[in-house]
Amino acid sequence: MKNKLYKSVKDRKITGVCGGLAEYFDIDSSIVRIVWLVLVLFAGTGLLAYIICAIVLDDNPNG
Repeated sequence: MKNKLYKSVKDRKITGVCGGLAEYFDIDSSIVRIVWLVLVLFAGTGLLAYIICAIVLDDNPNG
């Protein structure tokens, strides 16, 4: 079975997008949050991408 990208239910601060990415790539969620913050502050595209992911991704049905 292939991994599917979901928002995290267990590891969420706002909507669970960063926690879900961390689970998908099997890395620490703090690293994902720091990278996302850098994208928001320097590239400006991170905020739009976060909003889109928060709307499009489903919650993880396995918890």
